[in-house]
Amino acid sequence: MRTIFHLDLDAFFVSVERIFDPKLEGKPVIVGGDPHGRGVVAACSYEARKFGLHSAMPIRTAFKLCPHGIYLHGHHGEYSNYSKAVKNLLEKYAPSIEQASIDEFYMDFTGCQNMYGPFNNFARFIQNEIDRKLSLPCSIGIGTNKTIAKIASDFNKPKGITLVKPGDEKFFLSVLPAEKMPGVGKATLQYLRNRGIYTVGEIADLPQDFFAAALGKFGIDLWKKANGMGTEYLSVEREQKSISKETTFGSDVNNKKLVENILFDLAGKVCQTLRDNNFHASTVTVKIRYSDFKTITRAQTIKHTNDDRIILETALNIFRKSYTRRVSLRLIGIKLTGFSLSSYQENLFDRNEAARKKLIEAVNSIRNKYGFTSIQMGNY
Repeated sequence: MRTIFHLDLDAFFVSVERIFDPKLEGKPVIVGGDPHGRGVVAACSYEARKFGLHSAMPIRTAFKLCPHGIYLHGHHGEYSNYSKAVKNLLEKYAPSIEQASIDEFYMDFTGCQNMYGPFNNFARFIQNEIDRKLSLPCSIGIGTNKTIAKIASDFNKPKGITLVKPGDEKFFLSVLPAEKMPGVGKATLQYLRNRGIYTVGEIADLPQDFFAAALGKFGIDLWKKANGMGTEYLSVEREQKSISKETTFGSDVNNKKLVENILFDLAGKVCQTLRDNNFHASTVTVKIRYSDFKTITRAQTIKHTNDDRIILETALNIFRKSYTRRVSLRLIGIKLTGFSLSSYQENLFDRNEAARKKLIEAVNSIRNKYGFTSIQMGNY
């Protein structure tokens, strides 16, 4: 039997914001920007969730439900830094780790019980270490596969620890609502309810062929998970394939200069994330969505770089060539791909290049300490 831990950082973005401003503790906090804009909730505190708020909810809807909440744009560069710090701490104990997202980690502790003792106690130790060293709360689920561990980590939030013993998987799942199963969205949930299926146990009790015929491969996978089965091995070579940022305008925009100013800000943010991950990028993609929802993406390949100026110049060039319709814009975005690890070889004969490198390093240092908005690289 495998022993898989799933560690989920509780309301991660909000928890990081509370490190910077302890006065936010105990208050309904929403990370996602302007409550009167077109964005969505990136994260919200448990105090805010009592009013029906959740991640990915339109920010305007959130404001209607919780107008007295505290709405923040957030320190997005710091989220990456804290995520790395958590992973560095976990690597001291876990033989293998799969980072599933910025705030989720799978760990395989199979065969480690003699080293660490009862897994419930060891999970509490890890939880306390993260809280003591990084001031971040988390919940941990323990099971024989990734599906069980993930569902278990959500079972007793926040700061919960849930161990599902081998053989108890189906019993543990049976009373849970069907929407607790990973992959069950609104459409699948409505399909199940239309057929009188409300719990995971009711999914498990039906024949596999019923779901195979109705939902194909997804249906088979859903039935297996409802019966306690799941992936037992981690994907430890999870590679980040893109870094992107986009802005949905509060009202449709036809002012090119304003859009270019937004691109300046977005380029700075993606480049900061690029450098935080010690990457260079070789492809810049710009995404444009018109007010009639027609969306186009255009890309350009360049020499590997992590320099805001080069990436911004490329993005502006793409935008100016691509914005050809006399229609207002609803959204603008920028994405970087084609990564390689940074390996800078200073050119002793190019003082401008050396000076530029030192400038970027200085800006990085200030942003990592005081947040992204503390300093800008200078307008174009």
